[in-house]
Amino acid sequence: MLRYIARRLILAIPVLFGISILAFMIISLAPGDFIDNFRMNPSISREKIESLEREFGFDKPVIVQYFLWLGQVLRGNFGYSFSYHVPVFSLIWGRLGATLLLSITALIFSWGIAIPLGIYSALHQYSFSDQAFSFIAFIGISIPNFFFALLWLFMAARTGWFPIGGIISLDFHELSFFGKIGDYLWHVVGPMVTLGTAGLAGLMRQMRGQLLDQLRQDYVLFARAKGMPEKVVIYKHALRNAINPIVTFFGFALSGLLGGAVLTETVFNWPGMGRLVIDALQQQDLFLVMASLLLSSLLLIVGNLSADLLLAWVDPRIRYRFG
Repeated sequence: MLRYIARRLILAIPVLFGISILAFMIISLAPGDFIDNFRMNPSISREKIESLEREFGFDKPVIVQYFLWLGQVLRGNFGYSFSYHVPVFSLIWGRLGATLLLSITALIFSWGIAIPLGIYSALHQYSFSDQAFSFIAFIGISIPNFFFALLWLFMAARTGWFPIGGIISLDFHELSFFGKIGDYLWHVVGPMVTLGTAGLAGLMRQMRGQLLDQLRQDYVLFARAKGMPEKVVIYKHALRNAINPIVTFFGFALSGLLGGAVLTETVFNWPGMGRLVIDALQQQDLFLVMASLLLSSLLLIVGNLSADLLLAWVDPRIRYRFG
C-alpha cells in the first residue's frame, strides 16, 4: 500500500508540470494582458507602460515568463498579484479558510443526508416515503443554486432566523471563543444548504439506483436462498458493492473544495476563492490564476488518491490488488 501511495505521488509531479505549462500557455495566448487597462489610459506615458511591462515580465517571451515563474514556485514563491499588489500565497490563504468552511460543511451536509436517504429509499422502493424523497430530490435538482439562494435570503430577511450575508457579525471580535465558532456556523448555514441541496438530491438518487441494482443481482438471491439474515445480505454484501461508485464520486467531490461556488458566494457575499478566481480571470491576473489552478489540480490528485484508498478499504478485492 505504501509503495502504491509513493508511486502515485511521484507520478503527480509530471502531471502538475504538464498542467502548469498548458495552463500558462493558454492564459498567455488570450488577447491582451493586465497592462491593457493602462495602455488605454491616455494620461499614462509610454515610458510608464514600458516600466510596467518590465516589472511584470511582459517584455519577455512567454516561455521565458513561464520558467521564471516556475523557478519562483519551486522556491515557495507564487509571485505577486498584479491587481492586489500583495503576494499571491497570502491572498489565497486569506480566502482559503472561508472556502474550505463552506465547501466542507456543504459536503458533510449533502453526503451525511443523501447516503442514508438513498439506502432507505432503495429498501422501501415505491413506498410513500420513497416517492416523497424522490419528489423532493427532483425539486432540489431542478432549482438553480442562485434562485434557491435568493429564496433563502428572502426567508432570512422576513424571519430574522439567519443572517442575510457575510461570514461574521459586526460584534464578532467581542464574542468569546465558542461564541465566534457559533457565529461562523450561524452564517454558514445559508450558503451550506444552498450549495449542498443540488448535490444531495443527485447523490441520493444515485445511491438508491446503485443499491437497487445490487439487490437484483444473482449473488443476493443466492445469499437469501442460503438463509443468511436480511441485514447481512443488505449491509455486508449489497451495500458494499453499491457504495463503490459513490466512493469514486467522493474523490471528485474533494477536488472541488477550492473551487467554491461563484454564484452562491456572490449572493451571500461570502469571501471565498470562487469570486477571487473569477475576478482574477477577468483582470488577467496571471500569477493568481496559475496558483489557483495548481492548488485545484493538486487537490484533484489527492482526491483521486483518497478515493482509491477508500475503495481499497471498502472492497477487499481492490485491497488485495494493492497488496
